[in-house]
Amino acid sequence: MARPTIAQDIERRIKELILEQRLGPGDPLPTEGELMEHFDAGRVSVREALKSLQAVNAVEIRRGSGTFVGSLSLSPFAEGLAFRAAVRHRRGKPGLLELMKVREALEAGLVGAVTAGIPEEDLAVLRALVTTMESEAGTGRVARATDRAFHLALYASLDNHLLSEVLDAFWAAMDRVREDLDDGHQDPLTTCAQHLEIVEAVAAGDGERAVRAMRTHFDGIRHRLGAGGQPS
Repeated sequence: MARPTIAQDIERRIKELILEQRLGPGDPLPTEGELMEHFDAGRVSVREALKSLQAVNAVEIRRGSGTFVGSLSLSPFAEGLAFRAAVRHRRGKPGLLELMKVREALEAGLVGAVTAGIPEEDLAVLRALVTTMESEAGTGRVARATDRAFHLALYASLDNHLLSEVLDAFWAAMDRVREDLDDGHQDPLTTCAQHLEIVEAVAAGDGERAVRAMRTHFDGIRHRLGAGGQPS
């Protein structure tokens, strides 16, 4: 196993510093000079470590202002998922289908928990989004933004910020891949019906029905992608 470089060791220690001092997004970090002194390291190694952390949104370098804890967003994770799926697709592998299956496993495993007690206001949001889908169906296609908003709103009652970010990362990744790859478009009325069934199952507090409805929804996506993961 290769030993970590000086820069990698500094990167690890900066993360530890953030944790030890209980810093959060936007909080200032020691200056470059202070980090050099604190870690007894050269400028090049410190800068390399900061750039690596900036690439994953762990730190933010503001020219003329200093270095701060970054947004910690999952956008690099989404980009990585998208790039992997695109590369595998271009090599004849089922990249997009694999991405979809991971998201399906996550959502099918979560939707049952939502039925335990979703607030009426959240149900109202979901019903309003289905109504929007029905209006959009008249144009021949339900907007991706509406579909995405539905799936994010579905789990709002779980009050899990990380979950929301992970789900949104999957959506962002799939959207990124779809810039080049078209997985086909489901009949918009079918899309509306499937989402309405999910809402009704959740409203009824029927976990098994909700999971079936979610699986059925993903069955349609899987069918359009084809057994080999290629657009149909």
